[in-house]
Amino acid sequence: MIEIENLSKRYGTRLAVNHLNLQIEAGELFGFVGPNGAGKTSTIRMMTGLLQPTAGDVKIAGQSVRENPNAIRRVIGYMPDFFGVYNDMTVAEYLDFFGACYQIPPHQRSSLIADLLELVELSHRLNDRVDKLSRGMKQRLSLARTLVHDPQVLILDEPASGLDPRARIEIRELLVELANMGKTIFFSTHILADVAEICSRVAILEAGELVAVGALEVLQQQLVPRRKIEITLLDKLEQAHQLLLDHTGVSHVELPNGVNGLRSPIKSSRLRLLVEFTGDDQSVNALLAALVEAQIPVISFSAAGRDLEEVFMRATKGLVT
Repeated sequence: MIEIENLSKRYGTRLAVNHLNLQIEAGELFGFVGPNGAGKTSTIRMMTGLLQPTAGDVKIAGQSVRENPNAIRRVIGYMPDFFGVYNDMTVAEYLDFFGACYQIPPHQRSSLIADLLELVELSHRLNDRVDKLSRGMKQRLSLARTLVHDPQVLILDEPASGLDPRARIEIRELLVELANMGKTIFFSTHILADVAEICSRVAILEAGELVAVGALEVLQQQLVPRRKIEITLLDKLEQAHQLLLDHTGVSHVELPNGVNGLRSPIKSSRLRLLVEFTGDDQSVNALLAALVEAQIPVISFSAAGRDLEEVFMRATKGLVT
């Protein structure tokens, strides 16, 4: 649905986007992540035809942004990272104005506006002035505006920026609902939790260059292969220690505090081991199953997750291990 081919943008001597290549499939909810100044907004403005690329091209639904920008604008809904100046309009007037811009006949607009406001849960604010809305409501209204012409693709620049936790959750839920309706959604953000919650794939941009792309689980395994597992035993420390060291994927086992050797007297009735492990969730499950099968009395077994924040830090610092 979206093909970004060798896309570059230079501002004077500064290369803001450097030979970016990405493919986003129809129906994907795709996250575009990077720190401030990474080139996310420049990329999005080139995708929407608002900024001329220095090199490369973007194709959306088979149309080139260089060759046919008007065709691109008919199939995308673009939400910038700022709302715009429409404070003297009511909510209904705001959506009616954009309906007119997209040449939607007047007799169709009333029902369309009602449907859109119901979707973004703003029906009760129909006649309120835009300047009376909270920031979260303005973001939802802006999202409704991007849907006025029923686009196939939504391109959203920092849709949850500056929102409180409740408003962020509402925007996330709305994006999931739109994806379930068949929309292809490409959104940039620096809020990693939003991406981890809802995206099928993610791309990480750093200083204009693509440093990682893929499903979060795949990136986790590639960039953060080692994870910590905390195991608490009732006894059989020596047997458990040997089993763990012999198990595929275990690189190190840290003994409980106060235990200098396996023959040392143990004062605690509970024995806590910290295990460094390389493997996916199925491998973690197999490790627990091996302990249970060996009749080792496991009181607790906790595998630390590998979150997107750690993946992001590894990718942007080049710390691939």
